[in-house]
Amino acid sequence: MCGIAGVIGWNILNHLQAPTLRAMQDSLHKRVSNQNPLQDSFQNLFQSSYQKQEIFSAKQATLMHAQLRALENDRQPMTISHKGAEYTIVFDGIIYNKIELKLQLTGIGHKFNGHSEAEILLHAYAEWGEGCVTKLDGIFSFAVWENQRQRLFIARDRIGVKHLFYTQKNGVFLFASDLPTLLIHPLAESEINIESIAEIIILGPGRTPGYGVFHGIEEIKPAFFGFYEKNELITRRYWTLEDKHHTDNFTQTVEKVRGMITESIERQFMSNNLPVGTFLSGGLNSSIISATVARFYRDNWDEFYTFSVGYKGDNDIDGNALYDKTCNINYIEKMSDYLRVGTRHRHILLDTNELVEALYTAVDIRGLPGMADMDASLLLFYKAVKEHVDIVLSGEYADVIFGGYPWDFCYKESAEVGTFPWAKNTSFRAGFLKPEFAVNWERYIDERYCGTIEEASILPDTPLQERKIKEMTNLNMQLFMQTILEWQELMSIYNGLEIRIPFCDFKLLEYVYPIPSEIKNYQNRENGLLRHAMEGLLPNEILQRKKIPFPKIRSPAYKESVSNKLNDIIADPNAPILQFVRKEALESLITSERNELTASTWYGHLMDIPQIIAYFLQINYWMVKFNVKIVRNRA
Repeated sequence: MCGIAGVIGWNILNHLQAPTLRAMQDSLHKRVSNQNPLQDSFQNLFQSSYQKQEIFSAKQATLMHAQLRALENDRQPMTISHKGAEYTIVFDGIIYNKIELKLQLTGIGHKFNGHSEAEILLHAYAEWGEGCVTKLDGIFSFAVWENQRQRLFIARDRIGVKHLFYTQKNGVFLFASDLPTLLIHPLAESEINIESIAEIIILGPGRTPGYGVFHGIEEIKPAFFGFYEKNELITRRYWTLEDKHHTDNFTQTVEKVRGMITESIERQFMSNNLPVGTFLSGGLNSSIISATVARFYRDNWDEFYTFSVGYKGDNDIDGNALYDKTCNINYIEKMSDYLRVGTRHRHILLDTNELVEALYTAVDIRGLPGMADMDASLLLFYKAVKEHVDIVLSGEYADVIFGGYPWDFCYKESAEVGTFPWAKNTSFRAGFLKPEFAVNWERYIDERYCGTIEEASILPDTPLQERKIKEMTNLNMQLFMQTILEWQELMSIYNGLEIRIPFCDFKLLEYVYPIPSEIKNYQNRENGLLRHAMEGLLPNEILQRKKIPFPKIRSPAYKESVSNKLNDIIADPNAPILQFVRKEALESLITSERNELTASTWYGHLMDIPQIIAYFLQINYWMVKFNVKIVRNRA
């Protein structure tokens, strides 16, 4: 549970810079602990002893780090010398194969002071350079400063679970795990242009891969690394999903899928001695993880916890004809009874008033408007979960791999619409923009859609329908799931809770991606292959249950509350949001009923009218909180 940041080419020896660095470090502390940092940690930024703590200072480089839990030999920034060269690292993440890497490095002469991922990774970089990233199995973002060569190496994990934003200006390179930390530096200006506004309204809360929304701010893309040297950043992709002919028969495929999933869950569950729990919604994916963890339970902790979430005043889950509307709690109880290993389930109910207030805290954390009450729900949910455990395993990403979303394999017509299937009605979104900001929005969405599907690896002889399905998988990975992973990662870190996602295993993705849809879509079911592979692990009624979405709040009190707040905002002609959003469009949204916009939902099943209203609340708050300025003359 870490935060990292750095400034390259900015003279730290100038004491006038100390307040900025102090503020950035404070921001990192808040990111990982949901508490105010100790104020006396900055008594003297330039004392040499401080390098043993959380800042590394060289003539042209400053690296910062904050960590929720750290052993004495795991303090970062961490520096080693190897073959006459000095390397310093700041690292955020988990390396699941760290033991194997350490053994390999020890065998070729490396000596270690401890057992931390950061130290192992730093030695791996010293030995193999950029080639080390291809040896890593885990989730990570990290930076290494090479003192002799005066250059910075940065990298991000294959799937993009961890984040790394950056900007370059006036010969200075800034990077940070999160936008709020980056924006503290005066060179990272909180300016937006017409493209930023299109990103927020036409694509939001999703983001174009690598785009930081603020003008001049970008993000290292998943599976990329880069070198910053001589005032230039050069990045390169080190991993991609490659299509190939699937040669295993059906039985072999089922056996391998079951084995790989089980191995990934076990590896992530047993990787340390902290209390671990699982999410358990009563759906397929979370039940697979909970059942697998239960099988490997070793009495390491007094109790094995499972967790679910709901809302006060809601009697059942929200959904539509594509989803099973049966009450979640019945399935949760069935699954809890089935596990029978001393599990204790906690069904956490969230309060409407707290959810509304949490909308703003979520923006503080994210640095952008987000998934409205989905952000707020997870923020409060994770806070309650943290009272019981430090680590939770989540079932996210299974639907990306095996085709569980409504627009995937069982709904092939979604692949023919030529735009993002979770946001088909972009004209509805564009209708909120003032005319001067609605310029070329169709081209904007088309360029991002086409640019994403063109990246998909597809064999030349692939039939058209199969090609469309692989394009859809790439869309899910690069855009839809990046939104979900970001929402999950940031809200958990803020609460000091570590989320692990076994279905994000890159080896599992490499194996499953080339499997033909007729196998993945076994028995013409969403997640058909996954269901068949896990027969015997779950009760049949759980195994065959239709996919269920994360529950949205349905309470009329919630819509009333967010509507009243938005009405108050737009009553002020100087409200920041009214600079580019039409007041009459917001008024119409507030008075709309759900059935009026059934085909116009904002982000698939995750955002309905109350959530869209809440999203506009977040946009306005974001502009105030970060003093966002619109710069019209910047492309």
